[in-house]
Amino acid sequence: MSCRLAADNVLYGNPLFRWVYDLAGSALPCWLAYIIAGLVVMFIVVNGVLAGTAVLTWAERKLLGRFQNRVGPNRWGPFGLLQPMADLVKLLTKENLTPKGADRLVFNLVPILMMMPTLLVVAVVPFAMNTAVADLSIGVLYILAVSSLTILAIFMAGWSSNNRFALFGAARGVAVLVSYEVPVVLSLLGVVMVAGSMSLSGVVEAQAVPFLLVQPIALFVFAAGTSAELNRTPFDVAEGESEIVAGYHIEYSGIKFAIIQASEFGGTITASAVIVTLFLAGWQGPLASYLGWLWFLLKLGLVLFLFVWVRATYPRLRTDQIMAFSWKFLLSISLINLLATSLEIYWLRGAERALTTGDLWIMALMNLAIAAACLLVAGRLSQAKVRRVRPPLPVAASGTAAREAR
Repeated sequence: MSCRLAADNVLYGNPLFRWVYDLAGSALPCWLAYIIAGLVVMFIVVNGVLAGTAVLTWAERKLLGRFQNRVGPNRWGPFGLLQPMADLVKLLTKENLTPKGADRLVFNLVPILMMMPTLLVVAVVPFAMNTAVADLSIGVLYILAVSSLTILAIFMAGWSSNNRFALFGAARGVAVLVSYEVPVVLSLLGVVMVAGSMSLSGVVEAQAVPFLLVQPIALFVFAAGTSAELNRTPFDVAEGESEIVAGYHIEYSGIKFAIIQASEFGGTITASAVIVTLFLAGWQGPLASYLGWLWFLLKLGLVLFLFVWVRATYPRLRTDQIMAFSWKFLLSISLINLLATSLEIYWLRGAERALTTGDLWIMALMNLAIAAACLLVAGRLSQAKVRRVRPPLPVAASGTAAREAR
């Protein structure tokens, strides 16, 4: 018996799914082979994300130690490599508490909802040529839609915990997420317009010139907005321990707390993978047909290193500073980028309704100049604001004037 997939099947282009499906279909009914192939792919995706999260926790702690002149994890295993396993064992053996008066159903659903966006986004990211679990024609829109589940999960965590501090932390976290979602969406509009496709594979193939150069403002807005949505420094005001005792997940312990933390670190990997796909040409590089996965992993490691570098460098911002940064700066430059991109595409696109490599280089030069101008103006405005808020201290009097002043 042989089973064949229809050409319009969403998983038709995934080699792993087709291989498992054909293998199982040779001895099992087609419907059962389809289920088994799906479970195998899901098993690989889930465990791959969890393994990547464990590696990132170790690497981030090691890098932070080096940045801050510390050793970092060094007790468990060579170079501290087994530290994530030790942390997991510790969390598994801790008591799993549920607050009195909490909504148990909603409270227990939060860790699952926190992990779902990470797994759902990974499923559409092409780590190499024809390797995405599902190559959707609306991949960019899909990413924006599923990532919004985090807002619901954070609010559910604060409300169901029956703890006013958890509710305060959830309110602050949701305010940040909603605010930064607006400029993030606007930044990706420019990428979609230049690529002419919402498919992630289509965006990668359209990058004859990496969109890092063609859309520098969009990259900055997307990276900053994603960092805020992931509660990473300097935007981790929702978890300001000195103010609101760890934020919305204060009542979570044991394995639930472990899943929430894993979702945040996994979200960093997912966001970095999306940045590589949309702005760094994904798997493209020399011998991409064979080494595409290697180029993707190298670019992914570079973006993750930059995230850690920012965390080790900048201090935590205040709530008003975070909101002002979104609504006054990121939203403004994202609108400027959208307007500039629209005009450039209108004037450069030829009769074939497509942008050539030369057109992309022209857009890159123009947008880099616009990005530099925006940063220069923003720096001048911020300096002027500091001078208004903090007037210069008077020069101390000396000599006879000082004695007369006393």
